[in-house]
Amino acid sequence: MFGLSELKQTRFYQEAFQEGIEQGIEQGKLKAVAPMLAAGLTVEYIAQALDLSVQEVRQAAQ
Repeated sequence: MFGLSELKQTRFYQEAFQEGIEQGIEQGKLKAVAPMLAAGLTVEYIAQALDLSVQEVRQAAQ
């Protein structure tokens, strides 16, 4: 039987897990945009600080 520990060792699981982590990080960055704008930071500064494009920051602000 294929158990959980064997599943975690597969390349498919590891890639899916990594993709989930990356998506979570991206969502966290986008959630930080509104409070940063409210604090008076510029779109350009936020983009640089969060390693996002200016366009991504503007879209998140809407």
